[in-house]
Amino acid sequence: MASPEPARPRRTDRSHWNWLLVVPVVLPLLTFLFNSDSPRLAGFPAFYWIQFAFIPLGVACTVAVYLATRKGDRE
Repeated sequence: MASPEPARPRRTDRSHWNWLLVVPVVLPLLTFLFNSDSPRLAGFPAFYWIQFAFIPLGVACTVAVYLATRKGDRE
């Protein structure tokens, strides 16, 4: 009869840092914040260049959450 394996600690992905991932999801949905023609940037209306600005914002939030919650380097 095989001996039982020791129980592994349960993995938890619960961290307050994960709430930061809500920002790049919800902010682009709030179109009333940037639904305008001005200010223009390189000839593009504000609506378009702000949409493109959300891409680096989403990347920055994702990197921040990853760095704050990674577990491999702490053990």
